[in-house]
Amino acid sequence: MSTSDQTARQQLIALAEQFHDQFEAGEIPRLNVPTRTKTNIEYDEDNRVWVYGDRQSTRTANSVRGARKLLKSVYTIDFLAQQLEEGRSSTLRELYYLSESWDFDEAKFNDQDESNQLIEDLEIVSEVRREDFHMRPEESGATIMGPLFLREQTRRGEREIHCQEDVGEGGYQIPNNPDTIEFLDHDAEFILCVETGGMRDRLVENGFDEEYGALIVHLKGQPARATRRLTKRLHDQLDLPVTVFTDGDPWSYRIFGSVAYGSIKSAHLSEHLATPAAQYIGIQPSDIVSYELPTDPLSDSDVNALENELEDPRFQTDYWREQIELQLEIEKKAEQQALAARGLDFVTDTYLPERLTEMDVL
Repeated sequence: MSTSDQTARQQLIALAEQFHDQFEAGEIPRLNVPTRTKTNIEYDEDNRVWVYGDRQSTRTANSVRGARKLLKSVYTIDFLAQQLEEGRSSTLRELYYLSESWDFDEAKFNDQDESNQLIEDLEIVSEVRREDFHMRPEESGATIMGPLFLREQTRRGEREIHCQEDVGEGGYQIPNNPDTIEFLDHDAEFILCVETGGMRDRLVENGFDEEYGALIVHLKGQPARATRRLTKRLHDQLDLPVTVFTDGDPWSYRIFGSVAYGSIKSAHLSEHLATPAAQYIGIQPSDIVSYELPTDPLSDSDVNALENELEDPRFQTDYWREQIELQLEIEKKAEQQALAARGLDFVTDTYLPERLTEMDVL
């Protein structure tokens, strides 16, 4: 067992020992975790990321419901500790189904949301990330394409990969735990995180990564933790600017926000996942007007989301207020692919080079 596996296992067992000690002391077993709701999220102005506040929830055996939660916690800790000892791994989906084999019916999960939330609780109280528990989500399929040479640790040993020369058009698939990657060399100038697969394919087909030294990271919509972790590592360790290229709608602005500042669900990992220096290079409401892009009307939910973003600390800049207020005024939104109305090469020949130059990235 590796040193990191031993540490993760010890942290888990320490949690179970807390319950044992509480029993011995004649106390009702309990587990305190931060309240993981929007009302307990604070924006750290200094570090420019979302973090949990001081409010806590208590899982206690003082009620039947609470006792069941603690029982499920103990069973899950036992499973994870055994998994680490055996050097095995499993998916979040498998954990949900594995609970069907546990001795007590009360220990079984009602649905996968419940098992996912318990893993997140264990991450927070143990201060060990789920990747170090050897737990992984279903494959996100997120990829990276560009002038990056890396070494990856796999179950079959090490392998070295160039993310242009040694991969197909699909690129290098980001592993569940990007901390197993060592960056060996690169000729990259910046990182371009792209929301949609269609736009990612357009950039690769047009050779944008080769011409401009771009590391093209496909976010696949709301990015997975592994994607955000790799982006942060690339920025921090290789000193590469990060740009985020999305659709022009409120939900895509939140994709940018999760890359740059973190998300409510993973606020306990903001220091590992968020890249506050990331810059937005997606479709702007001003682009809709300037380029007369094909659009869709804003829905009621779009309008509500934009109004909420006007109050969101992540978007409290003159730039974002101007863009959001303009979008509410024109009542329109546009996709990345709308740029194709000006030709298939417009995005790589004109739009992105001009935006990147304005931002001093190129």
